[in-house]
Amino acid sequence: MRDNQTRSDPSDAKSPSRPARAAPVRRAIGVLTALLTASASLPAYAQEKAPNIIRDAEIEQLMREYTAPIFRAANINAGATRIFLIGDRSFNAFVANGQKIFINVGALMESKTPNEIIGVLAHESGHIAGGHLARQRQELAKAQILMVAGMLMGAGAVVATARSGPYGKVGSDGVGTMGALLGPAEMVRRSLLAYQRGEEQAADRAAVNYLTATGQSGQGLLTTMERFQNDALFKTSQIDPYTMSHPLPSDRISSLQAAVKASPHFTTKDPAERQARHDLMRAKLFGFVATASEVARRYGPADQSLPAKYARAISAYRAGKLDVALTQTDALIAAQPGNPYFQEFKGQALMESGRSVQALPYLRRAAALAPSATPIKVLLGHALIGTGNPNDAKEATNLLAQVTQREDDYGEAWQYLAMAYERRGDTPNAQLASAQALFLQGNMIAARTQADRAQKQFAKGSPGWLKADDILNYRPPKFD
Repeated sequence: MRDNQTRSDPSDAKSPSRPARAAPVRRAIGVLTALLTASASLPAYAQEKAPNIIRDAEIEQLMREYTAPIFRAANINAGATRIFLIGDRSFNAFVANGQKIFINVGALMESKTPNEIIGVLAHESGHIAGGHLARQRQELAKAQILMVAGMLMGAGAVVATARSGPYGKVGSDGVGTMGALLGPAEMVRRSLLAYQRGEEQAADRAAVNYLTATGQSGQGLLTTMERFQNDALFKTSQIDPYTMSHPLPSDRISSLQAAVKASPHFTTKDPAERQARHDLMRAKLFGFVATASEVARRYGPADQSLPAKYARAISAYRAGKLDVALTQTDALIAAQPGNPYFQEFKGQALMESGRSVQALPYLRRAAALAPSATPIKVLLGHALIGTGNPNDAKEATNLLAQVTQREDDYGEAWQYLAMAYERRGDTPNAQLASAQALFLQGNMIAARTQADRAQKQFAKGSPGWLKADDILNYRPPKFD
């Protein structure tokens, strides 16, 4: 854009024809970039910056249970598919980077029944099973060809217009350039948006099929669409539906209602045990995410349900009322001694308040009750480091090394592993683990600095040397 502005000034133009030829090509790149961004499946905040990923053992386990039957019905490999929680209170979910489902905590907080979230997850599974991301890349590649072809055609028109103006300017008002550019850009954009709307409708139909195949109702999916319709009621009346990436909520509801109501499982309700765990999950999120006043309004003292007590205990802890929070958590543990997440919360509250030694029994109990819960193991490793005991530091090293071997993209685990190695005086491995954590944060300068320091202390060709070398020689992928 800067080049175009500069060269439109007659005093800067070195050749009457070269500015006119360069303008469409450079602007084509900018328009195409904007077009691809507008057509991407990620929401705006995810395009602008890395989303705030939240790890929570209780919620992750529940999401695995919600998706397990859906994945089987969709023939999706559950082992190759991951669900990520995003710290955003808007109601949204999307698929990105292959078989990764991202779901906002806001969607979980606003969903009153498991079926509502299961419907959302079934829809996103439809995108995965349908190969929509791969096909969308193909459509974008086609769009690039169409765009370039349109720009080249427009370039000829611009050159002709420019030559008729003084000093090689694009006419007197730039209309020639914009007319040549906006035509193909708008045509391709609408084509891509139409394709994306078709994918959304296909994912809706697939979701209904998966829910029916697993004996579940599609009512939750309809409820979600109705929520979107209410949110969009005053936003879409003046919007051209052909410029939207998703079908209008009212259109989606119309096309879904018949199929959902025709299912023999339309009136099927969520099992009571599942609903109870869903209510606990929502209470936990409100306790950690909402303000104290919002928690008090939603879960007032008159509400003596387990979810209400859970939300109030977490809110009290966040407000610095540790004794109140611990007392309330003890009541939760007494009500459900086999619930690993009540044990986890008490351990977390103690550990984060500087009482790591007192936290260990609760975190060990939580880890024993939920042996596959990686976030609990990371929390336990953190607490072990905090005791100052050399034996605990050794246990933390072993525990966190196992975690990072299974999930090498768990940045927090790498941070604590670096601390554990440092406590044991193992500087090379501490620097290497710190480099891994910094690498995952995107801080490449600091990551390479730590990797360089670590590599110099490892024998050349050893596993540690090679891992450091991978970081030192990493180059981000380039997208044409």
